[in-house]
Amino acid sequence: MADSILITGGQGCLATATARYFLDKDPRAVVWMPSRQELDVTCESNIIDYMQDHPCDLLICAAGMIDDHLLAKTTSAHWDRLLDTNLRGAAWCAREAGKSMRKNGTGHIIFISSYSALHPPLGQIAYASAKAGLIGLTKSLAREWGLAQIRVNAILPGFMDNNMSSHVPAAHREKILADHVLGHFNTEKQVAQFIYHLHNDLTHTSGQIINLDSRIV
Repeated sequence: MADSILITGGQGCLATATARYFLDKDPRAVVWMPSRQELDVTCESNIIDYMQDHPCDLLICAAGMIDDHLLAKTTSAHWDRLLDTNLRGAAWCAREAGKSMRKNGTGHIIFISSYSALHPPLGQIAYASAKAGLIGLTKSLAREWGLAQIRVNAILPGFMDNNMSSHVPAAHREKILADHVLGHFNTEKQVAQFIYHLHNDLTHTSGQIINLDSRIV
């Protein structure tokens, strides 16, 4: 039976590449990629309603936003917006998706964290805090739901050379690249390949935080 896959942040580059890769591998798969209008991860009631109508075998929490500020210039509204989008929304999506997974005795949740959770650059205090929170969420939820045979993992995709990173100044890109021991960036397709591999082949893997680029963590 083909998997049903729900990817939050469905309009993003990584979400699109992941959906395409899964469908290329199995055209029978059901893949939902809701837009923010369909699934606003900052709205708990929207999450509850959407997840109730879209039970899934694999939940990939890829919705997120980045908006850099130093702590001294971070407002409560800015902090809440970053935490709600990157952390709380992922937790509530997992909570609701887990209802059908526990009933079925199987399921897999993948959180998209960030290298910034471990080595944050200057100015990403809210974003880094939220992404670090996903690491704690992954480990705690893997332990909580392990006996129900629900796997929970997080990946750090790394800096990807795509439309979302095109605004990064050349000098800063070179500085980031210098930290990569292999001297090149990841692509969305490579990350999508790993997500597929993690879900379909590494079936005894749970509670893990996996860095996918060549920066040393």
